[in-house]
Amino acid sequence: MASNRRDFLRNTILGTGMLATGLTGHAASLSSETGSAKSDRSSKQRFNMSGYAAPKLDKVRIGFVGLGQRGPGAVERMSYIEGVEIVGLCDQYEDRVEKMQQLLEKQGLPRAKNYSGSKDAWKQMCENPDIDLIYITTPWSLHTPIAVYAMEHGKHAATEVPAAKTIDECWQLVETSERTRKHCMMLENCCYDFFELLTLNMARQGFFGEIIHGEGAYLHDLRELNFSKTGYAEMWRLKENQRRNGNLYPTHGLGPICQVMNINRGDRMEYLNSMSSNDFLMGKMAAELAAKDSFFSEFKTDHYRGNTNTTNVRTVKGRTIIIQHDVTSPRPYSRIHLVSGTKGIASKYPEPARIATAHEWLNDVEMKQLEEKYTPEIVNRIGEMAKKIGGHGGMDFMMDWRLIDCLRNGLPLDEDVYDAALWSSIAPLSEKSVANRSNSVDVPDFTNGAWQTNTPVELTLKGGGTTGVKESKKADTVK
Repeated sequence: MASNRRDFLRNTILGTGMLATGLTGHAASLSSETGSAKSDRSSKQRFNMSGYAAPKLDKVRIGFVGLGQRGPGAVERMSYIEGVEIVGLCDQYEDRVEKMQQLLEKQGLPRAKNYSGSKDAWKQMCENPDIDLIYITTPWSLHTPIAVYAMEHGKHAATEVPAAKTIDECWQLVETSERTRKHCMMLENCCYDFFELLTLNMARQGFFGEIIHGEGAYLHDLRELNFSKTGYAEMWRLKENQRRNGNLYPTHGLGPICQVMNINRGDRMEYLNSMSSNDFLMGKMAAELAAKDSFFSEFKTDHYRGNTNTTNVRTVKGRTIIIQHDVTSPRPYSRIHLVSGTKGIASKYPEPARIATAHEWLNDVEMKQLEEKYTPEIVNRIGEMAKKIGGHGGMDFMMDWRLIDCLRNGLPLDEDVYDAALWSSIAPLSEKSVANRSNSVDVPDFTNGAWQTNTPVELTLKGGGTTGVKESKKADTVK
């Protein structure tokens, strides 16, 4: 019995040691997969791009790459802004470039240099020394490669959302921007929508008290567009939904909430978890189309992303954020935009936008009074003109105007490279969480600790607001 007892204790101790070793190894493996909140990619920030004011540009010479869905509108909007010279137009399809040349001619502007005929034509445009800013409206997979190449060649970069698809790409953007001291702005237009700007200014003035919680979303039925042969070149956006499962497009709802909460500028995201439903619609639609048209055979699969994804974020200071994504269900468009604080709440979608400080929403008269008091200077300066020129009700134009005004006056950008990296990182991080039964994933600190001293986004036009808008008649967008 004594011998058996000794053997039992020995085996228990050995087994416990092996178990501890195995758990340690497993924990290290999980840490390696999800990344560390301590931001191990860079031990020290090379240069802080938050609050950085690049040298003034009297004239901003722009090269546009990607003239499919979003590019034409960007070219037209920029054609109205003083101090802008459209130098280059790039797309692999030459007919798209020619259509934009016709638009410039209608606006009374000279033709730009043509870069087309190959998928790498953008490299030649980035190498052009007569360009200051590369404006990127390509498929997602090209956003980081083009932005990095542009910065490496002395250009500022402005890219459509998301700016990156992987955590490694997020770090590439950060490290390249810091090293070259060139701006990398993700063109998150929803930060410039009127109600979002109003609530941001109200938050700055303390109307909502301490911010507790925020919600944002991108709920937009895109099935017909994603399955359209003429929608996205080479069906690239459908392929993204076919191969990845998570919140693939988080930034529209997230960007305004991050600015309200001063994320990267006084607070930072600590960790998230994410859950996706099954796909009940995309696979079925692909099968039905494939039965009629063999073109869709390659899209006949049961591996489409879940129709609805919900991602939950907690910040270091204890705030929470919910981000939803659904581009495949039959439902009204919504970005949600909810800001909740210790003194009040703001909510948009379903419309009309509403604000409350107690159990009841404020009435129309009270809302009008708040708008008169808290509408920020940028809206008073350019809002009405933005509505006339257009772009999602004017927010696209306001975003472009603000970017140019900052570059011309040597002002920091409202959305810097750390925002581009962080807001984009939600997609790959959510994919990891979904694949791991919604377990939490650490969010990297792309500022390497600078979030603690970075200053919040300013809504004033101090030092800026000098850029004008051309009075020429608005041209019809070339179809």
